[in-house]
Order: sequence, then C-alpha cells, then structure tokens
Amino acid sequence: MTDNQTDDQSDLFNDSIKTAPAENFSDKSNTLELEKESSFSRYYSKENLQFDADVPAYSLPLKASEITNYDDFIQKVPLTNKNRDLLYKNGFVVIESRAAGNLFEAEPVRVNETYSALKSADIPIFITSDSLLHLYHIQFDETLKRVEEEEFYDDLWKLDKAFLEASIEDYSRSIEDKASEEVTEAARRNVAYFTVALSLLQPKPEQIEQSQRYLGTAILFDPQNAKQYSVEIPSFVKADVEAELALIEAQKGGISPIFKYYEDNSQYIPRGHYTTSEKLTNYFKAMMWHGRMSMLLRPDMIISEESMAKESVAEKSAAEESEKESRIQTIQALLISDHFDRDKNLRDRWDRIYDVTALYVGFSDDLGPYEYAKALDTVFGDNIDGVSFDNESLAELKTELEIYESPKIYGGTGEIIQAGCETESKTLEASKGFRFMGQRYTPDSYIFQTLGFPALNLMDLLGSERATEHLKNMGVSENEEYKERHLSLENEFGAFDEEDWNKNLYWAQLYALKPLLVSSPEGYPTFMQTEAWEDKQLNAALASWTELRHDTILYAKQAYFVGAFYDLEEIPVQGYVEPVPEFYARMLALTRMAHTGLNDMEVLDEQSDKDFTTLEHTLERLLEISIKELENEELTDEEYEFIRNFDQNIAPMLENVDIKSQMSTLVADVYTSPAGVLEEGTGKLDLMVVAYKQPDGRIVLGAGPVMSYYEFWQPSGKRLTDEEWREMLKNNPPERPEWVESFKV
Repeated sequence: MTDNQTDDQSDLFNDSIKTAPAENFSDKSNTLELEKESSFSRYYSKENLQFDADVPAYSLPLKASEITNYDDFIQKVPLTNKNRDLLYKNGFVVIESRAAGNLFEAEPVRVNETYSALKSADIPIFITSDSLLHLYHIQFDETLKRVEEEEFYDDLWKLDKAFLEASIEDYSRSIEDKASEEVTEAARRNVAYFTVALSLLQPKPEQIEQSQRYLGTAILFDPQNAKQYSVEIPSFVKADVEAELALIEAQKGGISPIFKYYEDNSQYIPRGHYTTSEKLTNYFKAMMWHGRMSMLLRPDMIISEESMAKESVAEKSAAEESEKESRIQTIQALLISDHFDRDKNLRDRWDRIYDVTALYVGFSDDLGPYEYAKALDTVFGDNIDGVSFDNESLAELKTELEIYESPKIYGGTGEIIQAGCETESKTLEASKGFRFMGQRYTPDSYIFQTLGFPALNLMDLLGSERATEHLKNMGVSENEEYKERHLSLENEFGAFDEEDWNKNLYWAQLYALKPLLVSSPEGYPTFMQTEAWEDKQLNAALASWTELRHDTILYAKQAYFVGAFYDLEEIPVQGYVEPVPEFYARMLALTRMAHTGLNDMEVLDEQSDKDFTTLEHTLERLLEISIKELENEELTDEEYEFIRNFDQNIAPMLENVDIKSQMSTLVADVYTSPAGVLEEGTGKLDLMVVAYKQPDGRIVLGAGPVMSYYEFWQPSGKRLTDEEWREMLKNNPPERPEWVESFKV
C-alpha cells in the first residue's frame, strides 16, 4: 500500500473481522505443533508380546535329500539350477511366477490368486508378510477412495462455492468502498483462485455418460448428479482463470497467471487411484491446486509482471513489484482466513476434510487458515473497529506470521533461491505462506529433502542394516555432508517414542515395517537368519511403502531437489506362517487404529467396517500362530486348516473390491529433481519357495506370494499412471535393484 492511503481503504476488512470470535484460535497455533497436540495415537494400542523363539536350526547349505517333499514339490513348481542353488544356500528362493510351470494360467497380480492356485495344486502354503501388507493397502486405499468420491468431492465443491461467493462479495464491496488497489486486487484474485478450483471439480461434457457405467478406464459422471456441479467464470477474472486452467491441462511448468511464480503443472497429472473415476480425477486436480498453490509471505519467489514483460528491468523496480505482489497475496490469505473464522459451517466443512485426511496422512507443514486467523486476532485483539491495512498494520501482521516455522519440505513452489550453502534454508523460508489445504508433511519426504534418493535412505533410517550396507556399496553414504545430515536425522528419528510413530496411519504403517528390517536372532527359522532374507524383507518393506505413497499421492508433499525322519506317506506336509509376531502385532494395532478412527469420524461405511473386522481377525490368528511356531509348538488341525484355506479366509474383504484395486502393479512418483521424477513401482507377484522346519523335525518346502519392487527415473512431464506403468511392465520393464539378486534369479 502507498503512504497516502486512507483508513476507509480497508473497510472491506473492517466489516469482515468485527465478528471474529477469539476462541476459535484456541489451540490451532502451529501446523506441526497441532499435530503433536492432536495426535491420533489414542486410536493405537498394541499388545506387548512375550515369547521365547526356539525353532530348531538346520545347516546351510541344504541338500535336496534333507527336504521331505522335495521331489513332489519340484514336479509342481520346477526349479532351475540357479533357483536350486539359492534355495540350498539360503533356505529360500524367490522366482517369477511365470517360471512356476503350469501353476498359474497367467502371472498373478492378486494375492488371492496365488494362494488359491497353491491350494489347488496341494502345495504347502507359506503365508507371507508381503500378502498382509498388500491386503492392508487394499483396505486403506478403498476406504480413502470411497470417502473422497462419495463425500469429500461434494464437500469440497460446497466449500469452494461458498468461498467463491464470499470473495465476489469482497470484490464488489471493495469497488463500492473505493478500497485500495491492493485490497481490491487481493479480493479479485481470490475470486480467480476459487473459480479455478471449481472449474477443476466441474464435470466436463466428455466426462458425463447417459448412464453411469464402467468403460475400462474410469467411471463417468451420472448426468443427473453432474447438473449440480456447474460454475460460471466471472468476467473480471476470466482471462486469468482460463490461462491458469490451460497451464494445468498442458501439465507443463510455467508462471502462474494468478500467483506470479513458477508452478510444476506436471503434478496435476491424475494418478494413483484417482484414474478409476472421473469424479476422483477432478477431485485430484482441485485438491492438488489447494495443496500446492501458496499465498506467499515473502517476495523472493514472485516474478513481477515487468520482469516477465521485459528482458531487462531495473532491479529496484522489479523488487518493488514483487514486494507488492507478496502484500497482495498476504491480504488474500487474510481475507480467506477471516471468512473461515467467522463462518462455523465453512470451518466445520474444512475441518472434516482436513481431519479425516490427517488421520490417513498427517498434518501440513505449511501455514493455513487457522494460523492466519490467529495472527489477525493477535494483532488486533478486541480493538477491531477502524482497523486499516495500511503499510504499518500489514507489516505487523506479516511480522506475526513470520514467527511460525517455515516449511520443512520444499514442495516445488516457485524457483529455488540460489544462496550457496544456504540454498535449502533460504528456499524453505521463501516458500513460507498460506495454503488453503496444504499437502502433508511425511517423514519419507523429509528424508528425501535432507538426503536425496534412493529410497534405501528411508529403510536405513527405519533400522535396516542391510539398507545401510547397500548404500555404502553404492557409494551413497561416503560424502561428508551426507554423513552429517544422516547423523542429524538419526538423532531426530531415534528420539521418537511409540506415540510419535503412531500419530497417524501413515507414520504407523512405517512403524509396522520396522520389525521386518531387523536381523532375526538365534531361535528363529534358519532361512530368516540369512542376509538374503534381510534383502527379501527390505524388498517387502519398499514395496509396501510404494503402495503407501501410491495411496496418498494427492496428500503427501513431494520433496523437490534443492541445490539420499518319519513315514512320509502317512504324515502330511503342513503350511507355515512367516513368523514375525511383532510385525503382526503392529499391523493389528494399525488396522484397529484405522477402523476405530474412521468410525469415530463417521466416514466408515458398513462394508468397510466388515472388511476391517475380517482383516483384524486374520491378523489375530496369524499373531497367535506365529508365536506358536517360534516356540516350536505343534499347531492344531484347525490352525493348519486356517493356513491351507487362507484364500477363503481373506476372500470376504476382497469380494466387493474391483479387480484393478486388488492388483499388485502400481506406481508412485516420490521425488522431483532436474533429472526428472523418481518413480517407485510394484510389479507382478513373485513366488517365494521356503524350506522350513516343522515341529516334528522334517524340513519341507512351502510357497507364497511376495511383491516385486522397482525404482527408476522418468522425465518430469511424464509422471506415470498405473495404467501406463502396466504397459511399461508388459513391454519394456526397468531393471530391479541389483541387491535383489541375493534371493531372486
């Protein structure tokens, strides 16, 4: 604002903040502080396990003559010489399903297919941790997808529509009251901002079908339902809105017409489960807009229109223009936050979307409406009559907002601030501002921000010594700066207690993976005491994490690169459960946490309630059986039947899930750098053949499904959808990590 502005220039604000109730700011003072105070760990309760592992060992390398059912097994699942060598060396081997003879009609991509085929061929079933992780992923993804499609799409539409109407009123009042240029422009841009969101949500003609049906790609909008979702672009923002939408649809980076900084529009490529219906596709784009676009506090990343229009412009003039833009964006955020605070219906609708998604993924590390409303209250308190947003008062508000922490993850807003060794901190400070529904802070993105790729960095910090070894062999961990950053993260993560790890479903799933990443001590089955098994579990954990990133791709903030002997005929060969009790206990606690939390938030439908119950009962049985196995107790006939009929036991939780949602082939981009985007993918299910010792002393072979994992680079403008990934797997699959060769041929 200029010095000669008068008090009446901010009447727009005077009218809007008079009724702002101070009590609404009570405990919403900081996004990540709020996460600590509002932890969902109250839903997490895990049994403390007590058992003594005492499984008799066998000697490695094995010999075929030591395996009771060897001849019968290899007639059904032929093993090559290389397969056998690894089996003898490690006590297990992973083979591609297509190499399993006639066991499968086609390469399985659904867990149930593998267990059903094994049962039909009378092959002893080995229930794997991979399959439980995949089953949990299905429940996690399906419940999130359902609530987004059936509730949040409509909630977001109504929320954006209400804010659009309020912003139009603000703009009209600013014209009528002859408010300052900056206040008027802020109100106008808010109209543009919410119009873009509604335009992204609005069904396009080609997305509407005469009757809703599945076309093989995505379910179309029902025409009756689509009628209620229509927005007309106000004439005074039409040019900006259409230009912004054109950039989003082009999916290429460019300067935002509304916000005047660089935006990576490739992030608006719908992927994950958001390609299964047109409603979810539109929801994805609108929420990505709300999650990424920031109303910046500082001018550093803003490119003035003068700079864009001219090749050379006076540095002082450009700086003044950028500073003006940052003031306009701050006023925008204050206007939105004031409406948010005054209208309980708006706040409740926003809270519902934010809180449920926070249960799934956590809280944002960006500032939002609560922080900006708090700043208004702190600066003006009860003295809100005659408030003028002149230079002095606006500066006071910005000073108050600067007290809050800067984001911890750089999500790609604007251009990176080049400042030598301080590039990262300066960039994070410059990206500080208001996001209407900011993307969420996750520990893996934070690790990528700090250490870079590969994803082994995450597993290393979750406790995998094998990941540490692989990173060392790859030369990743030899750099002194890396070592310093790694030590800092080690100390930070090492200080987390169980409550910290289970504050939401995202963190709790990472916590559930930790028992898979530690070495198995004496008393555990022999095959589990090998380095190859540690690699197999590392593969399972990475595949499960990939599924988690896939499911939460809309909400998890993606880091950007800135600047890591009996009568064998009479005694049957029985199946086996992978004996990892602590893993099952954590998965059970995680499942109950999701079940109870979603139920309390009243977003759990009847079918999802039944599915979670089925999964809980399954995990309870696996926990009991795995402890008995480790204590070398003979299982009951009923428990052996449970293992044999595992496909039937898990069928109820899958019968209402479409085939595509059960598939193991999915992909998620997790990190953006100048070289492109880092993609994490899971492929077709492999088959693991395991030699385990039964309580009667026999060594037998069993088999079960395990996931496959890929990590590779893609050009940033070609972020992959699941459908494109499946085509790539079919025609030109990338190589798997070298370290899987310790257990797979």
